[in-house]
Order: sequence, then structure tokens, then C-alpha cells
Amino acid sequence: MSSNKLTAFFVIPILVLTSLALAPATFAATPAPGADRASISETKMALRDLWVEHVFWIRNYVLANSTHDEAQRKVAEAEVLANAKALSESIAPFYGQAASDSLLKLLAGHWTAVRDYDTATLAKSKTGQDKAAANATSNARDIAKFLSGANPHLPEDTVFTLLAAHFGHHVAQITQITARDFQDEAATWRAMRLHMFVISDAIADALVKQFPQRFQQQA
Repeated sequence: MSSNKLTAFFVIPILVLTSLALAPATFAATPAPGADRASISETKMALRDLWVEHVFWIRNYVLANSTHDEAQRKVAEAEVLANAKALSESIAPFYGQAASDSLLKLLAGHWTAVRDYDTATLAKSKTGQDKAAANATSNARDIAKFLSGANPHLPEDTVFTLLAAHFGHHVAQITQITARDFQDEAATWRAMRLHMFVISDAIADALVKQFPQRFQQQA
């Protein structure tokens, strides 16, 4: 990846503001008549929990890796993988097990890119960082293509923008934790958490649009 392309991942405020501006207009679902608003809310909250757990456990991994705490690192990595499994299983009721398995592989690719970027940062390897960032970009495009292909209410380019901003948060957090800059990292964490709401709400709203019958009040 060229230095210009890699720099794009560090322009987090612009990407986040863009995604926050795009997401409501692009994804916001107006419940159909007879929609079960409680069911919609439950789905949205469940997805928010899963996506926040994703960044929570990766943060734990990065913290443990930065202090060479092997026990904490192993637990955090196991939880990251368990969360990826839970995220992939969340789409199985809508798209089937094969789609769930495909998403799991894609999420594993995202995790591998983040983990490799962290490893390269600790090793002070610019080459390693660039390779991990390039893999993250390719993976984000694959995830965006997969989600857009499954649900027409998830535009591929917009989903990619959301995912690029998400990886940018990982990059900033890794850089700040490695430098022991916890004050700035606290601000990154807040933005990261809110951005997870944008991504998870986009998916939830798209599911409501695509499968309105699943969210109807029972007679």
C-alpha cells in the first residue's frame, strides 16, 4: 500500500463524520405498519452489544500485548474469536448457515489484519504495518461486497467507508496504547464505541427493510 493510501486510514475524524452523516440517510428504516417495535429494538440492541464486544476484546488484546501479559492476551484473543463466531451466527436466521460461515471467514480476516498491525507496531516495522493495512483494505472491500450482495439496503461503497473508518480506529488505538498515550486513546475509544453503533444499526435497519415480515406484530 502506498503511503498516501495508508494515510487515509489515519484521517479518522473525516471518515467518522462522513460515515455518521451517510448512515442515517442511507440506512434509517421506517417501520412498516404493524411492525413490532419491541422486536426491532431488541435486534438493534443485540447487534450493538456484539459489535461493541468486538472492539472491547481487541482493546484488551492490544493492552495485553503491549505489556507482554501472555495470560491476558490469550484470553482476549479467545474472546475476539468467540465474538466473531457470535457475529457471524447473528445472520444465520436470515441468510442461512453457509452465509454465516462465509462471514466468519471474513471477520477472521479483519482480526488477522488488526493483530498483524499491532505486532508490526510493537516491532516498529513500517513494512509490516503497510502489509497489514493493505490486507485490512482488501478485507473491508470483501466484507462490504458480501453484505451488499446479501442485502440491497447496504450499499457497498458506504459499507466500505464505515469499515475503513473502523480500521482507522484500530490503527489509532494501537498507536496510542503502544505510546502509552492513554488520554488520547480514551477519546479514540469513545469514538470507536459510537462507530460500532453506526455499523450495527445500519445492519439492523437493513434487516428490517429486507425482512419486514420478521418484524411484524403477532396477531
